[in-house]
Formats: sequence, structure tokens, C-alpha cells
Amino acid sequence: MKTYQAPWGRSLIVISSLLVVLSIASVVGIPMIFVSVPPGLVFLAQWTLPVIVLGCLPFMIRGYAITDDAILIRRLFWTTRLDRAGLKSAEAMPKVMNKSLRTCGNGGGFSFTGWYWSKSLGFYRAFVTDLNRTVVLRFGKRTVVLSPEDPEDFVSELKR
Repeated sequence: MKTYQAPWGRSLIVISSLLVVLSIASVVGIPMIFVSVPPGLVFLAQWTLPVIVLGCLPFMIRGYAITDDAILIRRLFWTTRLDRAGLKSAEAMPKVMNKSLRTCGNGGGFSFTGWYWSKSLGFYRAFVTDLNRTVVLRFGKRTVVLSPEDPEDFVSELKR
């Protein structure tokens, strides 16, 4: 089994940091600002963003591993498995997610994960932490995008 880190790109660092700072600010600042608002609304406004941030945290991508029969995507608390049996091609394609539309998923809270669409790829699933180091995996009826630390080595390891 060969493992690869999932380095965070600049955009993921900025978005995740901003979400954490805004979450802390909402918990501390909203009760001070909205003193004449009903307590239930203050509580809702105060805790909505922190709950969303905590909801994104488990989906963080920690790394990838290639085994003889699978590609493993290591999350915070579990591992997502992609069987290699149906893999048709693997190609390092930097910045392939540029101009993609997120149809359902997370757009930068500790990862870029979920379902996306672009002209070049069609509908695809993303498990990405760095938008500049992307690898496109094409299976029979689906496409997956990952972002290992060394995309070229990742692709060559898959082709062995």
C-alpha cells in the first residue's frame, strides 16, 4: 500500500480559516449586538454557522492510499473506498475543477467534496484539498477527482 498526503491549497486554507473566525465571532459577537431581539432568534443566529462548520469537519480529507484492489480516501473518522476494478483511466490534470459548478457538497469548509459539474468532465465526484494538484479518475459510468500531494506519482502508481 502506498500512501499520499492531502495537502491544503491556499484557497482551502483561506476559506476554512474564514469560516472558523466567523464562527467564533458569531458565538461571541451576536449576543452583544442583538440585545433587543428575542432570545430564540439570537441563539439561532449565534449557533447556525458554528454548527455548519462542525458539520463540515468530519468530511475533511486527510490523505489517500493505493492498494492492489482499491483507492482509499482517508477522512477524519472513516475511509471511503473506490474499487480499482472499474478504473478506466487516471490522469493528472492541474486545476481541472476551475469553472466547475457545485451541485451538492462542500465548497471549501476543510475540503472540496461532493458532486460537481463542468463542461470538460460532466458530472463528477470530488475529494479535493488542493485545487492546483488534481487527478481525474474515470470509471465506467462515473468520474472522480482527487488531489494527492504528488499527482504524477499517484497516476504512475495506479498504472502499475
